[in-house]
Amino acid sequence: MKYTKSLFCISFMLGLVNLNAQRISEQFKAHWFDGFAEISSYSIDQSRYGEIREGNAVLIYVTEDFLKKEQVKANRKSKTTVPVLKSNRTKKFLTGIYPYSIMTSSFSALKSPQTVVKNSASIQEWCGQSYLQMNHKAKQLEVVSHSYFEGEADQTFTLEENRTEDELWNLIRLRPQALPLGNLKLVPSLESSRLNHKTIEAYDATASIEEKNNTTIYTITYPKLQRSLAIEFSTSFPHTIEGWVEQSLGKGAAFTSTAKRIHTERRQYWRENDNASTKYRASFKLD
Repeated sequence: MKYTKSLFCISFMLGLVNLNAQRISEQFKAHWFDGFAEISSYSIDQSRYGEIREGNAVLIYVTEDFLKKEQVKANRKSKTTVPVLKSNRTKKFLTGIYPYSIMTSSFSALKSPQTVVKNSASIQEWCGQSYLQMNHKAKQLEVVSHSYFEGEADQTFTLEENRTEDELWNLIRLRPQALPLGNLKLVPSLESSRLNHKTIEAYDATASIEEKNNTTIYTITYPKLQRSLAIEFSTSFPHTIEGWVEQSLGKGAAFTSTAKRIHTERRQYWRENDNASTKYRASFKLD
């Protein structure tokens, strides 16, 4: 997708220059510090094993206090906590008789620059399960991997400090004008790395921006992996994720996975855990 020379794109460039000078806006605080989480549901056509599978996805965004040393959610705010934006991305779909369940969690600091603090991803299906965790510590990325696949089980290693694809889902919501553009090194999403059994490392990538009516499309392309991801989000605040398109080349044939937003609400879902609260699922069309 081409980079369009518009006021919005110019603001992206200015954002890169003035990243450290910017602060969290009052508009951001009013929206994200209200004690609610944003929940969005999506219909997905997920490509797996050479076929398209219908399913659903959910994106949950919420701010919370985070223990930087332990790198977990804090029970209460204190001098040792930092505010983060957390995103949980889930996918559910069937491959024939058995189901897939995928979840990715990303934690990004709210203060400039919005670096990733922690990413994790888990994949469950009837053949087995895998779990990946990446922690940003001491200017490097510490990775722990567990998988039932030979060659992927029980690994611990470090990577040089680099941007990660997973954190960009948060940066869209935090400060889209600071999204990296052009040529860059990027660690692909933990989900795609594990699903496609790719080495977890930073790859050469290109990133571009394109406007489309009231939305903006941010596209990442990895030439070596023959993979691209285009995330469409509302140009205006709060930059809601409208959907995405992931394209890859597997076994000599191109395949495409897509997602389209169904419904968005702000809720305190953690309080809605009794049987009576199942009625709130209806508008998300997940069942």
